[in-house]
Amino acid sequence: MLRAISNTRRLLHAARVLAKHDALIPAEYMVALPPSAKLLRRLLGSRESEDKSAPPGVRLARALESLGPAYIKLGQILATRPEVVGNDVAHVLESWQDRLPPFPTEQAKKIIEQSLGKPLDEMFSSFSEPLAAASIAQVHEAVTSDIPPRRVAVKVLRPGIAVEFARNISAFAFAARMAERISSEARRLRAIEVVNTLAQSVALELDLRMEGAAASELAERTRDDEDFHVPAVDWERTSECVLTTEWVEGTPIRDPAALEAVGLDPKRIALILVRSFLTQALRDGFFHADLHQGNLFVDAEGRVVAVDFGIMGRLDAGMCRFMAETLMGFLARDYRAVAQVHYDAGFVSPRYPIDLFAQALRAIGEPIFGKPVRDVSMAKLLQQLFDTTYRFDMALQPQLVLLQKTMVVVEGVARSLDPDFDMWEASRPVAERWMMQQIGPEARLRDAAEGLNALGHLARNLPDLLRNAETVSAMLAEGGLKLHPDTVLRIAEAQAARTRNVRIAIWIAAGALGVLAAGTLF
Repeated sequence: MLRAISNTRRLLHAARVLAKHDALIPAEYMVALPPSAKLLRRLLGSRESEDKSAPPGVRLARALESLGPAYIKLGQILATRPEVVGNDVAHVLESWQDRLPPFPTEQAKKIIEQSLGKPLDEMFSSFSEPLAAASIAQVHEAVTSDIPPRRVAVKVLRPGIAVEFARNISAFAFAARMAERISSEARRLRAIEVVNTLAQSVALELDLRMEGAAASELAERTRDDEDFHVPAVDWERTSECVLTTEWVEGTPIRDPAALEAVGLDPKRIALILVRSFLTQALRDGFFHADLHQGNLFVDAEGRVVAVDFGIMGRLDAGMCRFMAETLMGFLARDYRAVAQVHYDAGFVSPRYPIDLFAQALRAIGEPIFGKPVRDVSMAKLLQQLFDTTYRFDMALQPQLVLLQKTMVVVEGVARSLDPDFDMWEASRPVAERWMMQQIGPEARLRDAAEGLNALGHLARNLPDLLRNAETVSAMLAEGGLKLHPDTVLRIAEAQAARTRNVRIAIWIAAGALGVLAAGTLF
């Protein structure tokens, strides 16, 4: 009861702040609002925004920033859900930089000493004031006490941030449950799932060891990529609250003039960035999902260097293949092939004719061909694709949503470096190389080798299979196939869990066993 009261109080405070910024029920939407919404707007004290020229998305971003770190993270999650907040608001939120005033350096030093269990002077010979501060943590430059000394970047969690997030996420979860109970629209938009996604994301970001592990994994996967670099993690100076990495000495990617001044070609950098991102996504299935300009530098060797690994994306093998075949299909203007990829993946309901879906895809693809490359956005095309598949009952695919969101940002950065950047031609060799690796001669040889290994495994287990077949045959001869009680229990559990694929696998296995047994009888 007390928690419900506390959650309600927090939500009312947030609603009033949003109303103050005219971001809860914006005036622009008044014409389409029902009387009840207009009354609620008045009761909460909504008023005309002080910045009349600011669009609703900007006002929402400012309101969320004033509400603190948890709401900033909520805004970042909402940026991946345009069907919830609208495309215009989502576009503002996804380009919104996460910045907050820093906390005192003395507090940062105490956190480091308590977390690492050593005096600061034993670990660092120098330690700077904050260089950048965001909702979760802030970054300092330091020099290690090693011989020889090393320049490092030290990221420190905000004090009390875990408690603050826990309280606000509890309020968000309370609001989502209430919304889904009374609103079919909230259920359709899966409000509870949005909050769960936020909670999972924050849980990872609040443990800086997880960010260090992500940086380490990405560095390992890209170690042979000559044009992309990930700073090394200093694990001796890393803990749940502290992350220490190699210092990045480079030119910020946001400044094309500065890049040119040090002899770097912005157009080449744009190409490296896009191909590195697509290679990570398709080849590795693991990509940096926060590649905005503030997280990107170019070092003296001309390599793109990424920092801040709090938000990472993963694509399983099926999703990687789906993305590569979709891109290749659009590049070849083979809309039926793209449609077939969606049907093969089970993303589109089979009750729709494939040719009808291919026609819808043609309506997306054809308008872009023949246009100047500066007018063609691959990210927007993917968004149109998701909107279209939604109309054909495609379920939300979180992996693809995060990929599309990152592609929007990467494409924007590339175009800031080269206004005529051709995203399609940049992606073509990456997609083609991936497809050759998956279905070309090398892939066939690899698959054949895996098949031989599987046959070898089957041969090793053949005596056991034969013994099992004899047992089942004896059961059938005695009057029927008897399943062990544990097997019956597993089948019942699978049905109760509604795990369709597991149920099918269990019953196919049971059926195959029966067929094998029947074969031994005749």
